Amino acid sequence: MDWKNSHIDALLERALIEDQAAGDVTTDLTIDPGLLATASIVARQEMVVCGLGAVPHFLEIFSRIDRRPEAQTRFEVVSHPEIFDGVKAREGQVLAVIRHNARTLLSCERVILNLMQHLSGIATLTRQFVDAIQGTQAHILDTRKTVPGLRALEKYAVLCGGGTNHRLDLASGILIKNNHISLGGGLPAVLTRALEQRQKGQRVQVEVRSAQELEEALEYGAEAILLDNMTPKEVKHAVERIKRVERWIPTEASGGIVLSNVRAYAETGVDFISVGALTHSAIAADISMRISAETA
Repeated sequence: MDWKNSHIDALLERALIEDQAAGDVTTDLTIDPGLLATASIVARQEMVVCGLGAVPHFLEIFSRIDRRPEAQTRFEVVSHPEIFDGVKAREGQVLAVIRHNARTLLSCERVILNLMQHLSGIATLTRQFVDAIQGTQAHILDTRKTVPGLRALEKYAVLCGGGTNHRLDLASGILIKNNHISLGGGLPAVLTRALEQRQKGQRVQVEVRSAQELEEALEYGAEAILLDNMTPKEVKHAVERIKRVERWIPTEASGGIVLSNVRAYAETGVDFISVGALTHSAIAADISMRISAETA
């Protein structure tokens, strides 16, 4: 992840501004401006780490928006060589240590933790799904069901958890869904138009919800199939049917897939399993920051 990318930089800056980090009245009234401190970021549960790279960047941005001398104090962020985004950490493990001005640490604490907890929660849930289908040919995909504005970071967290990114946005791929079909005059019409007018290199994927819709999609040239809201048994039959076609057609299952049934879907032979819950329902990981004054 390029944390200095203009989009990510602006997102992190907005987070600090939203929290009025540079106007922290409690800290300003209670903490000496010259006090230096050490902050330890600690995993309070077993988790897959994500978001460590944002920590120094948050501090750099804070120095831009708060021009007071204490905010310009040189800082140091140290993490163990074995701890980085995508690594599984144990409960109680220190993820990183920050040495900086105490006021800055207190003012940035909540925003740093909010982001790391959210992204680590996504990475941790993704790893659980990936582990659940080990030994099969299936890959876990994310979806576009993300918090507005956070998609790039949430999809990065999925990668850290061992998952695979689906299309980033509506311009990244062609996926014909049931609403396109009903509004566009039926599957033959919309699929034919998409195949004829697509840009070079774009693959046309079609969502189907029944064996009948699958046959129609195959007849009119679908290049990838999304099997939506089917049971594992139905997915297995559909995959077997698709494999009889004399061209490779990647298959994807989605809808109602949770940890308790993802293995059954993976064992159908499907290529991909998309799970919206990775980003829309992941529980934030439990991470804390312990701050103590540095002694002379």
